[in-house]
Amino acid sequence: MMAEFKSSDATQQVVSHVRRMLDRGELRAGDRLPSERDLARQMGVSRPSLRAGLRSLAVMGVVTIRPGAGSFIAGGPPAFGSDTLGFQAALHRFTRDQMFQARLVLEVAVAGLAAEHATSDDMIAASDEATGMFASLDDPQAFLRHDIEFHRAVAVACGNPILSAFVNVVAEQFQEQRQATIGRARDLKEAADEHRAIYLALRAHDSERARRAMRGHLERAYRTQLGEDGVIA
Repeated sequence: MMAEFKSSDATQQVVSHVRRMLDRGELRAGDRLPSERDLARQMGVSRPSLRAGLRSLAVMGVVTIRPGAGSFIAGGPPAFGSDTLGFQAALHRFTRDQMFQARLVLEVAVAGLAAEHATSDDMIAASDEATGMFASLDDPQAFLRHDIEFHRAVAVACGNPILSAFVNVVAEQFQEQRQATIGRARDLKEAADEHRAIYLALRAHDSERARRAMRGHLERAYRTQLGEDGVIA
C-alpha cells in the first residue's frame, strides 16, 4: 500500500512539474520534452513514475507521446478528453435529454459568438464544409464527415478556445447515434440547407439569426436521433 501511495505521489509530481514549466513559459505548444532520463533526474523520480506521469498528461490532452520520437507538448487548439465525459455520463446516468440540453446551450451560444468574431479564414473553413455537404448528398458517410467538421469550424470561429473545446467534447457524445441515424436518412438536402443557413448568418455577422438557425438545426437533429422523422442529424 505504501509503495502504491509513493508511486501515485511521484506521478502527481511529474504532472505538477510540467504544469509549472507551462505556467513559467518554459514549455510551449509543440515543444519536445527532454529525454526520459533527463526529466526523471530533474524531477527526482524513477523512470516508471515519469512514464506514468506522462501517460496522465497524455490522457489530459497536454502531452503527445510519439514512440521513437519522444514526448511533446500538444499543439493545436485545446482538447478535453471526451472519454471522461462518457464515463461520467455512464456513472451519473446522464439522460439523452440532459446531454442534448447541454449541447443546445453551448452550440447556440457559440454560433452567436461566431457571427461576431469569425475571421475570413473561419468563414472559408465553414464554407468549404457546407459546400462539401451539398457535394456529398449521394454519399452519407462523406456527408457526415463534412457535417462534423462544419460544427467544429463554427466552434473555432467563436474566438474562445475554451468554449470550442467544450463544444467538441459534448458533440462527440452524439456521433455514435448520428452514425446509426445516417444509414436510414431520407433527405440529406434538408440538413445541408440548415447548415447553409447557419453559414449565411455567420457571413452576415447576424448573431441572433445564427443562434436561431443553429437552434432549429439541432432541435430537428435531435428529433431525428429519437427516430421521429428519419432525416439525418
